[in-house]
Amino acid sequence: MSARPQSSTRKIAIIGGGVIGLSIGWRLAASGLSVALFERGKAGHGASWAAAGMLAAGSEVEPGESELFGLLKQSQANWPAFAAELAQASGLDVSLRTEGTITIALSQDEVGRLRQTYALQQQLGVNSQWLTRTEALEREPYLNPRLAGAILVPGDHQVENRILVQALKLAFTRAGGSLFEGIGNAGIKTASGRAVGVSAGGIDYPADTIVVAAGPWSPEIEGLPAIASPPVRPVKGQMTALAMDPTSPILTHVLWTQKAYLVPRRDGRLLIGATTEERGFDTAITAGGMLSLLESAWRALPGIEEMPIIESWVGFRPGSRDDAPILGETSIEGLILATGHHRNGILLTPITARTIARLVLTGETDPAIAPFGLSRFEDQDSKGTKSWKSA
Repeated sequence: MSARPQSSTRKIAIIGGGVIGLSIGWRLAASGLSVALFERGKAGHGASWAAAGMLAAGSEVEPGESELFGLLKQSQANWPAFAAELAQASGLDVSLRTEGTITIALSQDEVGRLRQTYALQQQLGVNSQWLTRTEALEREPYLNPRLAGAILVPGDHQVENRILVQALKLAFTRAGGSLFEGIGNAGIKTASGRAVGVSAGGIDYPADTIVVAAGPWSPEIEGLPAIASPPVRPVKGQMTALAMDPTSPILTHVLWTQKAYLVPRRDGRLLIGATTEERGFDTAITAGGMLSLLESAWRALPGIEEMPIIESWVGFRPGSRDDAPILGETSIEGLILATGHHRNGILLTPITARTIARLVLTGETDPAIAPFGLSRFEDQDSKGTKSWKSA
C-alpha cells in the first residue's frame, strides 16, 4: 500500500451501520481519524437488530469449523472488556449475561447427535459439561422432564443486541464520527485502481479508505468493482418473542434444542429463533416458520403454551459461501471488506472492530483474520487467470 496520510488528515468512509460498521467506526474515530458512516436505513436496525445476541462459540461449533472457532473464541474472550469499555463510552449497559448455555436432547436419536457435539467440543478445548436429566432439571426446572441429556457450556453468554446497537451509535458519534442514515444505496468511486470516495444521498465524500460493512447488501453497492465484490447473500431468519413474568422467568440460561434456540431477557422477553431460509430478501413472516419455532420451543419448555406472543420479525444474515466472515483488503487499493459474518456478527464484533481498525490505521493484517480474506474464494484456471465463484 502507498504511504498513509497522518491520522488528523485521513478521511475514512464506512458503508453499513450495523454492529460491525458502527464498532469499526467507533474505534477509528476514537483514534483521531475523520470517519463518516453511511447507512441505507436506520443504523443498527438490520441483521444487528434482528439477532438474538448469543455469544456461543462453544455451543454452536460444527465439524469443519475449527479455524472459524479459533476466531470466535478469541472474540468471545474479548467481550467482557469490550462491553465495559462500551458502557463507559456510551453510558449504556449492554446487559452481558453470564449464566451460560444449555443444549438439550429430547430423544435417544438426539442424544447420539449431542454426544458427537460434546466430543467435538472436548477435542477443541471447549469447557463443556455433560448433564444428566436430573442435573439439567436442577438448573432449569421448567424443562421437559422427559429430556434425555444435555450439555452446559458455562462460558457461552448473551448480550442485549438492541441495546448494543444504541450504545455503539452513541460511542461512535461521541468520538466524533459522522453518521448519515436513510441514504439508500451508497456508491463507491474509484480512480486509477483505488477507492477515492463514496456517493450517497446526495453527498459526495472523498475518502482515503473505504470499509464495506453492509452485510447482505454489500454486493449491491453501486460502483463496487466485480473483483472486490464479496460473495455474500441474505439468509432469511424468522423469530418470535413471548412474554415471561420478569420476576419469575421460566428460563434463565440460553437454551438450544435441535431445531430452535430460546434466549431469556431480563425484561421478561423470551426470544425464539430462528429459521434458516434461502429466499433472498423476502420479509414475509410465515405460518410454517412460526409453527416450526413454537413447536420446537414447546417440546423443550412446555410452559410457554400460555404465554402471549409480543413480537415476530424477520432478519437477513449475511451468509458467505463457507459461513465465515470476509475480512481484509481487496485488490482495489483503499477498499476493505468487513462482511459475511452470517450468524456470528454480534459475537465477532470486538475482534472485527479491533483488527479492521488496525488494518486501516497501520496497513497490517492481524494474523487472526488472515485466513478470512476475500482471496480464499479465488480460483486459478488452467490459463493462470483469475475467476470467481458465485455466491
